[in-house]
Amino acid sequence: MTASPQSVSEPRWFKSSHSGGNATECVECARVPHGTLIRDSKRATGPVVPVGSEAWRRFVGAVGRGGLPARLETACSA
Repeated sequence: MTASPQSVSEPRWFKSSHSGGNATECVECARVPHGTLIRDSKRATGPVVPVGSEAWRRFVGAVGRGGLPARLETACSA
């Protein structure tokens, strides 16, 4: 999926196509000029985590290769 950068004042949020039907465990992302914003889809007005472009690129690459550090995989599966 490709997403073009959006204005920080009006980000366009999207969910991963891998989110499935489980509404209890989903995050949304929005592309902005210098990175990506991440939020809990159940709390649209809650906190937003900004991630820089390079960090996001590395994270997505690691997920795609199944290369997350063991400590992160363990924390995410708990």
